[in-house]
Amino acid sequence: MRVAAIDCGTNSIRLLIADIDGSNFREVVRDMEIVRLGQGVDQTGQFHPDAIARTLAAVDKFAAEIAKRGVEKIRFCATSATRDATNRHLFVDGVRDRLGIEPEVISGNEEAALSFAGAIQDLDPAEGPFLVIDIGGGSTEFVFGTSSVEAARSVNIGCVRMTERHFANDPATAEQIELARTDIQAAIAQAAAEVPITQAKTLVAVAGTATTVAAAALNLAEYDRYAIHLARISAEQVHDASTMFLTKNREERLALGDMHPGRVDVIPAGALVLSEIIKATGANGFVASESDILDGMARSLVQS
Repeated sequence: MRVAAIDCGTNSIRLLIADIDGSNFREVVRDMEIVRLGQGVDQTGQFHPDAIARTLAAVDKFAAEIAKRGVEKIRFCATSATRDATNRHLFVDGVRDRLGIEPEVISGNEEAALSFAGAIQDLDPAEGPFLVIDIGGGSTEFVFGTSSVEAARSVNIGCVRMTERHFANDPATAEQIELARTDIQAAIAQAAAEVPITQAKTLVAVAGTATTVAAAALNLAEYDRYAIHLARISAEQVHDASTMFLTKNREERLALGDMHPGRVDVIPAGALVLSEIIKATGANGFVASESDILDGMARSLVQS
């Protein structure tokens, strides 16, 4: 069956078209647009009209691709920013008009379960139990389990939210970094109250922050998802990458060959979140996974 999954987060919107037959999974198209849907949502509680317009333009592009590829089933999931926005109906109505399906505004726990299903699909169960970390734009999910989710918690420490809340300067000042670190540590403690974050055999991290940190640690001349997928990044490499992103200015970060222009503003905060999670879990590093919530969503379409 040919299926399409669209994951709309706070910073990016992504499309996966795949052919799935039993355990056989073949990627047909994978695409991403940085749309910053969550622009200002942490402060205002509402979507900005420009952010809605940018995101719906990307949905138009994805809709054309889906029509061209003969997709049989579609699933559209929106996450943290859409959960928080009081005017979300403006966006939801626009998606419905363009795709002809009802977009889902999923809970943090469902987001966590889908991320977990995608993240572990290429991993050996013997490496479990896993702690899957999904650092998004608005929220971060902590998910613990081996073959299925045993505990999960979503907390509001995404890279866009932390940037807008704390990093008024670029590079951020030492005081701004410490305020962000305190905020992040409090949220990690909330997650740790429900999820055994120190008991995993393997820490797995998905989504753009983690893969960008991995690309920096691997010293890639340009972004290469195949080199990044299942790469093992040490705790020291994570902390070094975080310090590097926090001390460079925007132009210096943009000059890095592996840096997506849409992540350049928010990677310092995102890398700080990952660095603090590594410290709190006591992990000696993480496995970077390019398989994530999109893959979990695609698989859910053939199971339903």
